[in-house]
Parts: sequence; structure tokens; C-alpha cells
Amino acid sequence: MRPVLPNLKIIVPSFGSSFTLSNHDKINNEHNSQWHYHPEIELVYINKGSGKRQIANHVSHFHDGDLILIGSNLPHCGFNSNEITNNRETVVQMKPDFLGEQFMDASEMIAIKNLFNKAKQGIVFGERTKKKLGPQIEALAQLTPLSRLLSLITILNELELSNDSTILNAETVTIETEMKDNDRMNIVFNYVKEHFHENIALEEVADLVSMTVPSFCRYFKKTSNKTFTKFVNDYRLVHASKLLAEKQINIAAVSHESGFNNLGHFNKSFKDFTGKSASQYRQELRSYLE
Repeated sequence: MRPVLPNLKIIVPSFGSSFTLSNHDKINNEHNSQWHYHPEIELVYINKGSGKRQIANHVSHFHDGDLILIGSNLPHCGFNSNEITNNRETVVQMKPDFLGEQFMDASEMIAIKNLFNKAKQGIVFGERTKKKLGPQIEALAQLTPLSRLLSLITILNELELSNDSTILNAETVTIETEMKDNDRMNIVFNYVKEHFHENIALEEVADLVSMTVPSFCRYFKKTSNKTFTKFVNDYRLVHASKLLAEKQINIAAVSHESGFNNLGHFNKSFKDFTGKSASQYRQELRSYLE
């Protein structure tokens, strides 16, 4: 059975507001695990916790919270945080022209327009920006409508000026592809998400998108800028990073639950991926969180 395509999420701003603001004292893992997209640009701040995120073809692990900006119609899922209490998620969703086309063309808005353009590839912000702007994002809910809007504009401007941000998808990755290409990639992403812990045969995945294996391999590399094998391997390693952070299980169990059949291969792959052994990664993460 073929995986479900990403859901188009319909977002309606609150009455009297040009954007949507929501706070959750506990992250809704069931909702966040859904592969979805929407025209609105999404700013997500999680004050603490660790988890796994997928933005387009980029998968990664976060710890000690997250601050991320997702561009318009960029498929994503993630932000699932387990075994962490008292975490809080604040989400701001706004249309690219939520202030009006003419206002967005004003000279003073150049920085924010640049930010929105970069967000098409997904942006994650580092510790300095997270600590500086995270509390301001959480405080938006306590402000009057006008103060909330002015504060959001200031936050967006500060995000563009930040010098500790990382683009999640390479410039050569085609994000705004034809609908047929979007459908194909979404089928593949969903399949990997559901079956990464199993042996994934190229023939089976190619058949899901009605392509031969050679054609699929060329197509996937051209569209995502990485081979399918590397994409699956990276997905497994990100899941392993999450397990090391959240579960008190031995390295062999982490390897098995992440889809690796060979512990030696897992150890080498993990060190190549993170620059550290699995045990060192877990030890350093514990020291950091303490």
C-alpha cells in the first residue's frame, strides 16, 4: 500500500489578526509526526527537549529546544520530543505577504523579505539567537494585537541579522518542483519514515513511484542532491542520535532500532556522521544538558 501524500493544512488567522499564534504546553506528537505543508511561513520555538525533525529532504536531531523557520509550501514534519517534561512550543504562521504586498516592498522590509526567501530552504537558529529571541516569541501571546505585530516584525528582523543560522537544504535542491515531482518525493519520504528500521529495497521504492531502479536513482540524486542510500542512512543516524539522547538502552539496541543490521557498520557510520562515537556522543550530550 502506498504512503499517504502530505496533507495540505488549512490555517485561518485569528479574528482581528494578520497571522496565527499558538502555544502548547505539551508538544502534540501525533500532529507533528504528520507530513504536511501549507502556504504560510512557520516560525517554531521549542523551549526545551530533544527530538527529530524533517524539513523537505533534510533530517536532523535537536536537543535543548529548537528555533526554526520553515518556508511557504515546504513539506515538513517532526518536532517530536519524548521523555521530556515541561516543554513548551510556540508556533507563528503567516502568509509571505501577511502585511500586504506594498508594505512588504518598503525599503525597511528588505531584511525580512530576504529572510522569507531563505526560509524556502528551511533555517535553524543557534543557541545565541534561541536564547535571545525565544522568550520574546513566547511573550507574543501576552501582548495587545498591535504590540504583538510590532514585536513579530522586530523578531523577524533580528532573525535575518542573526549570525548563527544554518540553511537546512542545499541551494541546489529543488524545493518548488512540479506537482508530479512533489508527489513522487513525498511518497519516497513517507515510505522511508515508516520503514527506515527495516531493510529497504531499491526495487520496491522505485516501483512505488513507477520508475526503474536506474531512473529512480538518477531522479532522486538530481532532485535531492544526495543518493537514496545516503538519504536513508542519514535518516537512520538521526534517529540513532535521538535514541541516544532519550532512551537508556545500549549501543547495540540503538543500532538495531535505527535499522542497522551490523553494529560495526553503525559505529563507523555514526562517527563519520557526527565526528564522535555513539558512546562519546551520549556522554557529551548528558554533560551538556546537566
